[in-house]
Amino acid sequence: MYKVTIKPHWEIGQTSDAVLDTTGLLILLTSIRETGSISNAAKATKQSYRHVWGLLRAAEELFGHPLVLTERGRGSVLTPLAEKLIWADRRIAARLSPTLDSLASELEGELSKAVAGSSKTIRLNASHGFAVAALLSQLNAIQLPIDLRYRSSTDAVSALSRGECDLAGFHVPFGEFEDAIISLYARWLNKKTHCLIHLAVRDQGLVVAPGNPKNIHTLTDLANNGVLFVNRQTGSGTRLLLEMLLAKAGVAQQAINGFESTEFTHSAVAAFIASGMADVGFGVQTAAARFGLEFIPLVRERYFFALPIAAMQDPMIQQIITTIQTDTFREVVNQLAGYDGSATGDILSLPDAFAYLR
Repeated sequence: MYKVTIKPHWEIGQTSDAVLDTTGLLILLTSIRETGSISNAAKATKQSYRHVWGLLRAAEELFGHPLVLTERGRGSVLTPLAEKLIWADRRIAARLSPTLDSLASELEGELSKAVAGSSKTIRLNASHGFAVAALLSQLNAIQLPIDLRYRSSTDAVSALSRGECDLAGFHVPFGEFEDAIISLYARWLNKKTHCLIHLAVRDQGLVVAPGNPKNIHTLTDLANNGVLFVNRQTGSGTRLLLEMLLAKAGVAQQAINGFESTEFTHSAVAAFIASGMADVGFGVQTAAARFGLEFIPLVRERYFFALPIAAMQDPMIQQIITTIQTDTFREVVNQLAGYDGSATGDILSLPDAFAYLR
């Protein structure tokens, strides 16, 4: 089995003939931020002081603005422009990583087929989430071939009903909105032929800047003057849940500035806020924690994999279930901010999981 890794790469310049490869510059700037000086950053990145100084000078000449300020006896600090470059890179990675991960998974399968002939893979379509990403890491470690496609919850379960995937990842809130969400998924899930693997419980809520400068505490605050929101894409389970919460709170979508500004993942929403492009978003606590943001919990939800009952005897499916049910993986889930792995690995029928289907 081959492991393909695809990472975002970007260049910047004023003409097509004079461009700056940001890879080395971003590594250097991040190291200066962490070590507090250019000389320490050079040592940490195993480069000569002359080389890193030249890289900084070339970049500053391109921008016409300084990237690092140095004071005798006080070390070096990044300018706001340098901080923007770092945050731009984090936003790019957060936005593109799911697409690139899916493409990498596709290429892995194609390479394996080209070299070894036809080989079986488990086709996983799933709403993007941190527990899913953690599971993929575990499955890669045991070299289980997974054909991954990150897509919305509704797209995932509809693909399962058409036989286009073997596992479909989707999430459902506890409480009053559970029946409404399940009634949507029930168009594609059959309680006689499908079952569920419980992956995790997680918290969703408002993600705000450190210190909560706009004093946002409830959904009604999203409509306040001067508050800029960033949303998830239409069709995502998180967007659907948010729209239900807003309807209950009596908050009109059109009253929220930025409601139609969308990102594809929880991480991308958090990166957007952390870079100062928005004041608030709606997502999972883990994303907020990873970007140093504050989190206001609003609802808990369960994340499941749906699969055909007949597939439960498949040896590769059994390997996935065994991996999910290990204490090691449960601990990984529990260490994710806002996640609970106490029921991780439970196998459920649809009626057992949801009263709506009994």
